[in-house]
Amino acid sequence: MRQIFTVQHTQSEHHINGMVGSWTDWNLTELGKLQADRIAEKLRQELDGQKIVLYTSDLKRAKQTADRIASRFQTAPIVKKELRERNLGRCCGKSVQWLRENLECDEKSIDDRLFSDAESRRDEWNRLKPFFDQVMTEEAGNIVIVSHGDLLSVFNSMFLGLEAESLNTCEMSGFAGGVTQMIVRDDGKRIIKRISDMSFIR
Repeated sequence: MRQIFTVQHTQSEHHINGMVGSWTDWNLTELGKLQADRIAEKLRQELDGQKIVLYTSDLKRAKQTADRIASRFQTAPIVKKELRERNLGRCCGKSVQWLRENLECDEKSIDDRLFSDAESRRDEWNRLKPFFDQVMTEEAGNIVIVSHGDLLSVFNSMFLGLEAESLNTCEMSGFAGGVTQMIVRDDGKRIIKRISDMSFIR
């Protein structure tokens, strides 16, 4: 049996300043740092000294969350650009209000792009898929992945064996600081034991 824990990065500056997250490189807030420390400690307790392989997005808010987890496990995070949040193009660095007022395309399917230079959700899916396939073939007993909300909702669908088109009608999203626990049994069956568990930040 193998376990995969995904962690949605904790509170970041863009959560409180009205700005777009995406590929803009925001730091964690002081609360976000505290939340990351709580996640790290609870993961350490839950895994009871077992080793982990830790992957993280290269964006600061995810990397800073991962660094705090890494310190509890005396390991170093493996940085993967593939784990970045979806690229929203020209609205990066702009406010959420600007995004709403300047939206170029309503997102009705996974092939729509909010802006002409943005990623569609299919683009995001295709970017993530090679990393996902790698993780699913690893022999490590415990894998921890720190990333972003939209990206992790795609990861959830992949884990359940759904096709990209499933995102047109359904998805499983979470909250900042949420921890999802996935199990891959020895017979290959995949189980989501809990999703976006917020008790880790309390």
